[in-house]
Amino acid sequence: MSDDESYELLGFDNVLLPVGNLAEAVGFYERAGFTTAFRFDEGGIAALRVGGETPGVLLRQEEALGHRPPPWPATRVWLEVADARATAGRLAEAGIPPLDPPFAVATGWTVEIADPWGNVLGFSDYSKRPELGRR
Repeated sequence: MSDDESYELLGFDNVLLPVGNLAEAVGFYERAGFTTAFRFDEGGIAALRVGGETPGVLLRQEEALGHRPPPWPATRVWLEVADARATAGRLAEAGIPPLDPPFAVATGWTVEIADPWGNVLGFSDYSKRPELGRR
């Protein structure tokens, strides 16, 4: 393997989000539509599935992290969905209000939510550019 190949970015492994309480975080994200791939409570982590892909979202418990509003600007993780506006409605029904109404982006629509620890996740569709989407 050449030096150039050893530094090549091959794809995502996982995205780690710090949370203050693992059980509360898993419940929040399951209400948001995620499924839990595994939990390792002794290690303070849980993995959430994102579609059929192996990489996912890892929740990592940070004992000192309390509830906090999302800072601005905050790091954002956006995930692809079939319909961001419908996702906003489903999230609201699950008791997870969007940060703002769905907004237009170059590829379609996006809606963002924040977990109780200020992590911001966006749900984006490719309704304007379906050729770029997964479906």
